[in-house]
Amino acid sequence: MSCGEPHETDCSEVLDHLYEFLDHEMPDSDCTKFEVHFEECSPCLEKYGLEQAVKKLVKRCCGQDDVPSDLRSKVMGRIDLIRSGQAVPEQDVTAAESGQPTVAKE
Repeated sequence: MSCGEPHETDCSEVLDHLYEFLDHEMPDSDCTKFEVHFEECSPCLEKYGLEQAVKKLVKRCCGQDDVPSDLRSKVMGRIDLIRSGQAVPEQDVTAAESGQPTVAKE
């Protein structure tokens, strides 16, 4: 998606990292670049507003559910693997989707 206008920060970069911006998980300097972009680009601002509204709705409707601690640990471990650039073993993903336990292959 692009508005067709040149920007210091490209629309694709903004949209690729929109959730990092929404979740306050990026450096302040990047946040400033995004805020400037939203002032210049109405399509990206509209997408930001939509995603922000969805996030608030999900929090309001589902924010009170307790998450089992073992599930939270598994999800956070997977996020850490992805952020570190390590490959997530395909067998883990397949087993997780099927609900079956994973078995390490040698």
